[in-house]
Amino acid sequence: MNAKITNQGKNGRKRVKGFQVAEDKCIWMKAGVVNFRLCDNAYDCNTCPFDHGMIKAMNLESPSEKEANPVWVQYLRKRYQGSERPCRHALTGRVDAPKICTMDYECYHCAYDQLLDEEEFVRLVKEPVYKNVSGFKVADGYYYHMGHSWVRFEHGGFARVGFDDFFVKLFGAISELNLPPLGATLKQDEVGWTFGRNGNHAAVLSPVTGTLLSTNYKALEHPEITNYDPYQSGWLFIIEPDMPKRNLRKLYFEKECFDWIEQESRKLMSAIGPQYEQLAATGGEVINDLYGNIPDLAWDRLVSTFLHTEKI
Repeated sequence: MNAKITNQGKNGRKRVKGFQVAEDKCIWMKAGVVNFRLCDNAYDCNTCPFDHGMIKAMNLESPSEKEANPVWVQYLRKRYQGSERPCRHALTGRVDAPKICTMDYECYHCAYDQLLDEEEFVRLVKEPVYKNVSGFKVADGYYYHMGHSWVRFEHGGFARVGFDDFFVKLFGAISELNLPPLGATLKQDEVGWTFGRNGNHAAVLSPVTGTLLSTNYKALEHPEITNYDPYQSGWLFIIEPDMPKRNLRKLYFEKECFDWIEQESRKLMSAIGPQYEQLAATGGEVINDLYGNIPDLAWDRLVSTFLHTEKI
């Protein structure tokens, strides 16, 4: 079930649009401290005024505990005493069945917690709803970067990344895909990974800053799947964002994204030229593999104009 959350809170802050209702809730709501509050700080508790206020109001903070555990751990330990402590994933609705915590809420030691995270990494949500913007598919609830990759925020604030439909239709089925190793640090607006086709290669800008946690080995082995299913099975990697709220500032969402795609489409039509306009758009859909079908589209020009990088 998709979360019915807007991208803009009442106070004007950007809110990450989630994909599981439970994961749109503030950690204080998940722990049962407050009846209702949605996260409006992109899962970034360190800079959240509400979180700081709750810590002060509940007098939970001590120098030793602050260093060792998040505040929600402190609260759950105080609220649930003894051996019958419920698992935090049962409390938040991530799992339906009742589950007892045997690790004193030290989740980083818990094999069950790790198993859930691994399942989240490989599990794909149902096909998103698309909007057609100037002949290109734009998936609802996804964020978009100027280098034509998408970002989808998932459980725990992790972000899944892939190529958008504009990239796919522009470059066609790629034959090479080179992703960074696990644990690598990517920086927003800097080169994150590379791809190639028929001897041509190019770099792609990372849409977010953070640490790479998982890669899609199927896409690495068969890069062509990024072409026919870019928003689901063709995803590229999962990253743990550093300061998620800052990442949002340079990403397009909903109306901003629609306006940007329309601008990119106009630039593309200008690059194609009037003699190819009918070839580029058929029945409201832009044809796949414009680079392969239109000889006048130079690889290096497409890379610099739409990916904002250089041919390599």
